[in-house]
Amino acid sequence: VQLQASGGGLVQAGGSLRLSCAASGLSISSVAMGWFRQAPGKEHEFVAVISWSGGDTYYADSVKGRFTISRDNAKNTVSLQMNSLKPEDTAVYYCAAKEPPLRRAWVDYDWWGQGTLVTVSS
Repeated sequence: VQLQASGGGLVQAGGSLRLSCAASGLSISSVAMGWFRQAPGKEHEFVAVISWSGGDTYYADSVKGRFTISRDNAKNTVSLQMNSLKPEDTAVYYCAAKEPPLRRAWVDYDWWGQGTLVTVSS
């Protein structure tokens, strides 16, 4: 199983980025897909998760109303639209996959991709 995250970059505060995660060796229609982030010197932090059907989504309070997670099962991809970015959103962002049930803890996930760096300048 491979999860390939992309779309990170440098953006000014208030700007937007869209992250994508492409899965191979796994049908994402059978798993929950999550986004996590890790800032320097900090632990992995839950950002958002979407259920296998796409019917349920959950967000960290810090990103609620600014970030939107979505999935395209036909393309086997999951995306994270990030708007109104703040400097504190700066981190390496990771996508991860988990078989049911749905969870929000990094350690509970079954597969993790490599990260993509998001840097938000003030």
